[in-house]
Amino acid sequence: MKALVVDDAKVVRVSLGRMMKQLGYEVLEAADGAQGEEQMAANPDVDVVMLDWNMPVMNGYDFLVGLRKNPAHAVSPRVIMVTTETGIGQMLKALAAGADEYIMKPFDKDMVMSKLDILGLEYADS
Repeated sequence: MKALVVDDAKVVRVSLGRMMKQLGYEVLEAADGAQGEEQMAANPDVDVVMLDWNMPVMNGYDFLVGLRKNPAHAVSPRVIMVTTETGIGQMLKALAAGADEYIMKPFDKDMVMSKLDILGLEYADS
């Protein structure tokens, strides 16, 4: 199982990465959407992307739109937005663009596990 954490805040990448590792995932990181695209090109077997919205270079929304335009990634990997963008309009826009779930910061391991459950993604509960 492989997860890609895309967030410009290193503390979030480390925290979320640690949670995902505890859940049995190999974790890849990217500091913006452009790096996320590079990681996806190098790792087409990513199962889930944990994606921030507001980042420099390329934001999460633009990454998501580009990801879903690629026929190989139209449905997989699953994408969970992990963001401070709490407006219903932003949520609907992300879901319409192909996000599968939405977590609002701050978050905890139980929240991450519940979203993985909703998406039917496996994890090791440790």
